Amino acid sequence: MSQAIIHTGKSVRQIAIHQLGALDEALFDIQPKGCNNTIRWNVGHIVVALDYFLSLAFPFNTELPEAYSALFHTGTKPADWMQAPPAKEELLHDLTKQLRALDEVSPALLDEALRKPIEMGPLTFRTAGEVVNFAFAHEAMHLGTIATLAKAAQQ
Repeated sequence: MSQAIIHTGKSVRQIAIHQLGALDEALFDIQPKGCNNTIRWNVGHIVVALDYFLSLAFPFNTELPEAYSALFHTGTKPADWMQAPPAKEELLHDLTKQLRALDEVSPALLDEALRKPIEMGPLTFRTAGEVVNFAFAHEAMHLGTIATLAKAAQQ
């Protein structure tokens, strides 16, 4: 099962890179009425979130720029940005770098119990695999949001 989690995560990431690569960067900063964030924020959030979730489970760090947390962590939004966000190509580079880093994750690590269960709202994770599996589900949810934002931005 652990190998399947990694395979699914890599598949989700490959889909993300493909879909985002096809989007015009002009759409990345359009914030449709009623939405708190943009495509660029969601892409950056995917990058930051994967490093965060996987680092809860085992050593995983793709050495993201320090500014990313302030730009893309949960609770942030483009309206509050005090610095220029990364360009589409930089974000795609980060997504690709993380995809390559997933090749280094041993499936055996996913079966290991966490030192202490992690609670996030109503969710509790007890193994590394549970955290990693959630990370990829989280990414897929944001890909759906990105698709919706792209559609709204093109109308």
